[in-house]
Formats: sequence, C-alpha cells, structure tokens
Amino acid sequence: MSARILDGKSIAAEIRREVQIEVAAITAQTGMVPCLAAILVGNDPASATYVQKKAKACKDAGITSVRIDLPADLPEASLLHEIERLNSDPTVHAILVQLPLPPHISERRVLGAILPEKDVDGFHPSNLGGLLVGNPLFVASTPLGILELLNRTNVVIEGKHAVIVGWSVVVGKPTAFLLLQHHATVTICHIKTRDLAYHTRQADILVVAAGKPGLVTGPMVKDGAVVIDVGVNRLADGRVVGDVDFPEVAQKASLITPVPGGVGPMTVAMLLKNTVDACRRLCGVIRPSGDAPVPSDKRTMAQP
Repeated sequence: MSARILDGKSIAAEIRREVQIEVAAITAQTGMVPCLAAILVGNDPASATYVQKKAKACKDAGITSVRIDLPADLPEASLLHEIERLNSDPTVHAILVQLPLPPHISERRVLGAILPEKDVDGFHPSNLGGLLVGNPLFVASTPLGILELLNRTNVVIEGKHAVIVGWSVVVGKPTAFLLLQHHATVTICHIKTRDLAYHTRQADILVVAAGKPGLVTGPMVKDGAVVIDVGVNRLADGRVVGDVDFPEVAQKASLITPVPGGVGPMTVAMLLKNTVDACRRLCGVIRPSGDAPVPSDKRTMAQP
C-alpha cells in the first residue's frame, strides 16, 4: 500500500479564496475590514518568521494586520496594558500573542487577558472550556485545520478510533475534543506512554504532535490508517521533518500529511477564518446563506 498525500497546501489555498470572498462581503456590507493584531515579544527568529507569514497571509486575503514588536525585557504589566488597549480598540477584531514568551512573563496570565471574542488562537480559558462542552467561540487554528483537512478529503470520523500522540493545550487536547464531538473514540498518548506502538497500531486516525522527529515508524501504524503529522523539526543538516518517519509510514497509511506542506498551511488558513468570524461577531454581521462554509467544528458540534 502507498498512501495518498493529504495536500494541506492546496486545501489551505481553497480556504483562503473563501476568506477573500467573505472579507469583501463584510466590507461591502459594513465598511469594516477585518483586522488581526499580532504581538511579538523579543527577537526570536522563528517567532518573527511565523508572524511575518501570518501578516502576508492576511494581506493576500484582504485582512488588515497590525504587528506590535515589544522588547524581550518588557515588564509583564506593560504587555498586559498593551493587550487591554487592543481589547478596547473597536477596529481590532482579533488578537494573538506569538508564543513562546520570555521566561519572566506568564503565558497563562497573558493569554487570559485577551477578550475571548478576540482570542482567535483559542487559548483563553473560556474558549478552552467552551470546547470541552462543545460551544467555544474559537478553537485553536491547528486542531481546526486538522478537522478541516479530514472533512474536505471525506475522511469518516464517526465511529473511528483516533489516537493522538501529544497532549499539549495547543494541539493534542483540543484535537481530542474536536474528534470526540465528531463521534470518534479517542485515545491520548505521549512520549512517555508505555508501549506507545501498541496504542498507535489501534488507530484508524493517527495524529502525531509530540515534537520528536521520527517518533512514529512504519511498524507502529495500522494498515490503511489516516496519519496526520503535526511535528515540525529542523535537523542538524537543515532538513525539516515531522514526528513521523514519512517513507516508512507512507507504505502503511491510506492518507498521510507531508512535512512541510500538510498541517502548517492549514493552521494559517484557519487563523484567517477565525479572524473573519471574529469580525462578523463583533460587527453583528450574519453569515448569509450560500456564503463560504463555517469551519467544520462549528457545523457538527454534535452531542452524544
């Protein structure tokens, strides 16, 4: 068996086109342009690159992006004050703080300071709690992107056994709850799980987000499984690889995401989608019938 590639790049491009249409419709109806404010604390090169990519994606979609660069030694109180300013600005519809933050700043306090209705990263406790009960304002972009990948490639989730390797609040836990709400049976593992291979071999849908290159190998995967590799790891030779041994696992899986070009583009696309939804909500704009579809988690937040 040789897996079919889940092309996140092409699906993300489709979503971006939908976002462009939505932005134009909102602007025509209200005169408002959706606006995303991104806060970057310090000069970490990887973080700066991520923020730059998000800004370019916003520009291409017709979304206004505001980048706020702050020094690494900024007091936490000053960062909280900046967030409060953005919370109060009616022209800013979405706020994200690029992680990680310097060690002297509490991520928990900072993320909790963003208004839930502007928290397009989905990290505010209210949005995380809303996800638990199936009614968040926003879901983190990467889990949302994973669900959209599965839905747009007609992968059946209901009744399937989904195994997630990685329990972070950014990917693992939100993905687990989204899959549960789509009626999958979900197992959460991590790098310290005993006999990890036993669990991964049970997966109809395997999501790997552990941050360890080559963690999942061919013998650890069930024949015909759908494999979503969220890992992004740069090796000493400069290559970027995922958490899955792609050549081996591609011989066992039915569908597999590449790294790069799989989940990454979907994350950015769903951030744009969340930004537009934030603008709609804050401006009181109702989504007209026939408009671009609501993200899949909001279409099918089914209860058991």
